[in-house]
Amino acid sequence: MSSINRFKALRLARAWSQEQLAELAGLSTRTVQRIENGERPGLETLSALAAVFEVSVSDLTDPQNGENPALDQRIVDARSRIAEEARFYRSLITAVVVCTLLFALNGVTAPGNHWARWVAIIWGALLFIRAMRTFVFHGLADRWQQKRLQKILRR
Repeated sequence: MSSINRFKALRLARAWSQEQLAELAGLSTRTVQRIENGERPGLETLSALAAVFEVSVSDLTDPQNGENPALDQRIVDARSRIAEEARFYRSLITAVVVCTLLFALNGVTAPGNHWARWVAIIWGALLFIRAMRTFVFHGLADRWQQKRLQKILRR
């Protein structure tokens, strides 16, 4: 069922006229007519209609039908990026906790020998490289590949 028919079906299931729906949603009757005739509603309008129909906005937009694959891909990319950042922060917390324990152990067992410092320096350098990859150079290789592909296809 297309989103246009979905709006109309929801309205008719409640036996509302376009005027009643417009009044309940705080919209103009003309806006309701335009939506039912195929015009895409804005997010604010969708929110108002979702509240009136007591459904979520995603139910009204129906992403399962693939109406907006670019938006779906952006959401997948954003989730991937967030997961990557979360992994970095978990690694950072692990490094801080372990290095703190190693410094304490080093202080108790061999106060004159500072072996824990080397562990912290190496681990810190590796975390720095990972932070640069995660936050600064994120997507650099993908952008280069995309530019290279476009350049080759233009030939």
